[in-house]
Amino acid sequence: MLSFAKGHGTRNDFVLVTDADDARPLTDEAVRFLTDRRSGVGGDGILRAVRARHIPGWDGEGEIWFMDYRNADGSIAEMCGNGVRVFARYLVDEGLVAPGTTEIPIGTRAGLRTATLLHDGRVRVWMGRPVTEDAGVTVQLGERNWAATSVDVGNPHAVVLLGEDDDLAGLDLTRAPGWFPLDAFPAGVNVEFVEEIGPGHVRMRVFERGVGETESCGTGTVAVASAVASAHAEPDGRWIVDVPGGQVEVDLLAGEAWLTGPAEIVARGQVWLPGEEDDD
Repeated sequence: MLSFAKGHGTRNDFVLVTDADDARPLTDEAVRFLTDRRSGVGGDGILRAVRARHIPGWDGEGEIWFMDYRNADGSIAEMCGNGVRVFARYLVDEGLVAPGTTEIPIGTRAGLRTATLLHDGRVRVWMGRPVTEDAGVTVQLGERNWAATSVDVGNPHAVVLLGEDDDLAGLDLTRAPGWFPLDAFPAGVNVEFVEEIGPGHVRMRVFERGVGETESCGTGTVAVASAVASAHAEPDGRWIVDVPGGQVEVDLLAGEAWLTGPAEIVARGQVWLPGEEDDD
């Protein structure tokens, strides 16, 4: 039986488990079961808390907590901005960091991230240095094509800045957008569609690789802010980003990015994984 918590950041939701010594790695089947919204717990992904020394390829401090993130289809993802905030909240609530800790180093496959718990209950995360470029990428959805900006936030994004005649709410994201050239994103890509609604204020929807449309994507909000800031030649500043699940803030300064938003743990429980029921 597996103990778990359920949490979300702007309704981008996760199943969280602790496995400090990497004694119980989750199979793809277990991940798909846990994230299933009908037969399992339900979530956009899994966040497993493991001591970083157990992660192959990690060359930093071994005793910090590593966020082993898996998409709902079982695939491994490098980074998740909403996930890091929820992960930090989980570490505090579970007593996995010292009492009173407000600044937490967290290992990810995109490198070290630092989460800061704010007095208003939100969590602020240093998101590294996004890399924005016009790589000649085109995104296709149905019969429509748009030029997209490529943004690397530790994981890949293709950001589409919609025109005045486009309808963000009306886009059909029940199916995955395509892109070309295909070799622009050999490991797949998260695709964001964004419209500006005022100075420093945008609205977006996202189709996440390995998941589908989600109500929020933390790295996606950073990618969107970076792409819009680049389009306006305004590299520094604060961007308010509305997502279907709520609102976050992205601060850009001297090439670095910070993401601030809510993070909540909403439930805890225990669950049998597939096949375990027959073991007793």
